[in-house]
Amino acid sequence: MDRYALRAALSAAGVPDGYYRIEHVHEPAPTPPDFLFLREAGSGGTWETGVYERGVYETVARHTSESAACAHLLRLLVR
Repeated sequence: MDRYALRAALSAAGVPDGYYRIEHVHEPAPTPPDFLFLREAGSGGTWETGVYERGVYETVARHTSESAACAHLLRLLVR
């Protein structure tokens, strides 16, 4: 799964737009006060999932692939 498929899956599952941010795919505006995120961490192919709260990004996990990061964010948001 890539970021675009993740966005489609979250939308189909009815996850509200303000609950998450997917870098370059889904960036709600105005920025919500807190949300879960997925982003690329530098140019080495590493991906991060985490929590944004009160203006601070807190990385929860680092992943070696976009697919693994997408699967993690999906598990966090859809139960």
